[in-house]
Amino acid sequence: MNFAQTRIAPTPSGFLHLGNAYSFLITKALAQNHGAKILLRIDDLDRERYRQEYVQDIFETLDFLEIQIHQGPSSVAEFESQWTQQARMSLYQEALDQLQQNKLLFSCTCTRSQILQIDPRGIYLGQCMDRRMPLDKQEAAWRINTLDADFLDYLDYPATQKSSLIPEEASCYVVRKKDKNPAYQLCSLIDDIHFGVDLIVRGQDLFPSTLAQLDLARILGKVVFSKATFYHHHLLRDPNQNKLSKSAGAFSIRQLRQEGKSLADVFQVLGKSLGIKEEFRSFEEFNQFLGL
Repeated sequence: MNFAQTRIAPTPSGFLHLGNAYSFLITKALAQNHGAKILLRIDDLDRERYRQEYVQDIFETLDFLEIQIHQGPSSVAEFESQWTQQARMSLYQEALDQLQQNKLLFSCTCTRSQILQIDPRGIYLGQCMDRRMPLDKQEAAWRINTLDADFLDYLDYPATQKSSLIPEEASCYVVRKKDKNPAYQLCSLIDDIHFGVDLIVRGQDLFPSTLAQLDLARILGKVVFSKATFYHHHLLRDPNQNKLSKSAGAFSIRQLRQEGKSLADVFQVLGKSLGIKEEFRSFEEFNQFLGL
């Protein structure tokens, strides 16, 4: 089985950590094993947390991990001039314009704290739907009504046809934020289609996003996205079993490099984090462990 293209899609909102490296290396293994090219797609629409040093860290981490990029930027300057998501705003706006004609779109002014007051889990229950606020209302996000959404079919790696409903975590997902910028679910979908990505590698925590994007693709008539194959990998955890976080500086690859760690050392640390008894210190051993 061959794929045309997969992608590595980090956000420049902090220094990359061991969990990012794990995901990148799985992507490399899948690409190598199935003849796919690797696209570097840096998701930079969160401009409040954007820093050039975080973008530079992406390039340095990929170089350190010996991951070859076949399409995408190779420097901060090249990224900002040619590959930033800002350059694809017209594509996102075209999709938003199409959604405006759809009866599933509604305005929402709820804050995160208001959502938590209604549901302590942070699950949005569609409370703004019946308010029927105009889409041009100030400080309002655009959401998709998913309450009556049907089952969504998708291909689970390597080629297993599965079907699932949109999970609660992604119910009534946002497609345009309150600042009028397109939201992650829409941008990620449009970018993957635009670049011809047919193998999408992401953590299990993003499975709800997979279903949201499949639903959005169906609404927009983007049939090609439903033909993509998805690989959802396990997440690395810290000693307290919490998901690794950039904001916490957990297991920063940058820090490991500054401590003089080699790539072989990082594979060893990675193995310990995965709870593997048999040590591996090379990509070949890592690939063999994955058994992809």
